[in-house]
Amino acid sequence: MGNCCATPGFSEEKKKKKNRPNPFSIDYGGNHGSGVTDKLVVLKNPTGHNISERYDLGRELGRGEFGITYLCTELETGEKYACKSISKKKLRTAVDVEDVRREVEIMKHMPKHPNIVSLKDTYEDDTAVNIVMELCEGGELFDRIVARGHYTERAAAAVMKTIVEVVQMCHQHGVIHRDLKPENFLFSNKKETAPLKAIDFGLSVFYKHGEQFNEIVGSPYYMAPEVLRRNYGPEVDVWSAGVILYILLCGVPPFWAETEQGVAQAIIKSVVDFRRDPWPKVSDNAKDLVKKMLDPDPSRRLTAQQVLEHPWLQNAKKAPNVSLGETVKSRLKQFSMMNKLKKKALRVVAEHLSLEEVAGIKEAFEMMDSGKKGKIHLEDLRVGLQNLGHQIPDDDLQILMEAADVDGDGTLNYAEFVADGRISYEEFAAMMKAGTDWRKASRQYSRERFNSLSLKLMRDGSVHFANEGR
Repeated sequence: MGNCCATPGFSEEKKKKKNRPNPFSIDYGGNHGSGVTDKLVVLKNPTGHNISERYDLGRELGRGEFGITYLCTELETGEKYACKSISKKKLRTAVDVEDVRREVEIMKHMPKHPNIVSLKDTYEDDTAVNIVMELCEGGELFDRIVARGHYTERAAAAVMKTIVEVVQMCHQHGVIHRDLKPENFLFSNKKETAPLKAIDFGLSVFYKHGEQFNEIVGSPYYMAPEVLRRNYGPEVDVWSAGVILYILLCGVPPFWAETEQGVAQAIIKSVVDFRRDPWPKVSDNAKDLVKKMLDPDPSRRLTAQQVLEHPWLQNAKKAPNVSLGETVKSRLKQFSMMNKLKKKALRVVAEHLSLEEVAGIKEAFEMMDSGKKGKIHLEDLRVGLQNLGHQIPDDDLQILMEAADVDGDGTLNYAEFVADGRISYEEFAAMMKAGTDWRKASRQYSRERFNSLSLKLMRDGSVHFANEGR
């Protein structure tokens, strides 16, 4: 399309929005000329340059941080794969480029493992990086659990064993995953016996024994306390796996609050609650393992090897086969749905609204609230956004309504509209500052929001710099 010509009014605003520099950017050799991104070389040794010589890209399977994953068929064999296609235009900073380069290097470096998605080929042309991987069509971890009729401690033990074996394999090969969460595990196919596979190494990093890191990355719920203290090593992966185990057993995260600062403070305090249902009927062995994986002191926390040697996992096949109850399943379903809904809503907002428009959201509400009832309906939202110059598809409008309509009455009141319900204003603003590109939300969000949050917690005394071993 190009942006050499502008039309007045809204498209002018849209043009400004597109060209607004990312405040978090490190300029990667200056990206002001149209030819620069064409010359950007991301991969060290790609299989080739033209993916279409060997593969046919089909329907879209999903969207990640930087790119779109497509179903991909090898022309010669008819074999099906997944191809993550990353547009070079999205790689705006040196950090972005390094993330993608390192992700591929780590996938090449990791040995074949039944629970780690395997890399098939890599292609790079002037406009995109294409990563061809094993196809996982069996759906997300929580979705499979929710679909099962009977969910037990034994089922949770089997899942945890797999996740920790992946962690152990990473650590044995000098890799810290740094972003273990349920969404990063997919089943390879729809069969009941399908293996669970780790699919995303986008935030993983190579490390040497004793090396410590200070960059804040990861996802809020799963972040270890020492990440917030900016001094951490491979032990963070065991903590994240411990958080997943807690969720697997009761359906909610162990460290939760309404705000990201609250989540961070809960992580720092590291108080694990075993009182709520179904914990009283969970075995003591399972609770003991959760406690030892969520030890706030990384030097005392179990290693991946020690987790696998723990009696609960050693006897995983003998773990209680009593149902953990419908409550746990419905909580898992809600947790999974909220994550998906939040991602969708943030994407809609990021694609359609500028930072200034989010900041002026109070005026927008008043304008849309035609009957001055203090509430707006879907139709009000549509007309109001049209008046602001936005033609938002009905599907996207519905996503926004669902995400924001907390009380479920089919309308938005002012509080719901401003906060987009379960999405905080801070998250909105961080999304916007991250270049209004929802695919970068997770990385930029964790790097920038939690960076400033960590400094804030240090200033108010909640967190102290950890200097051990430095």
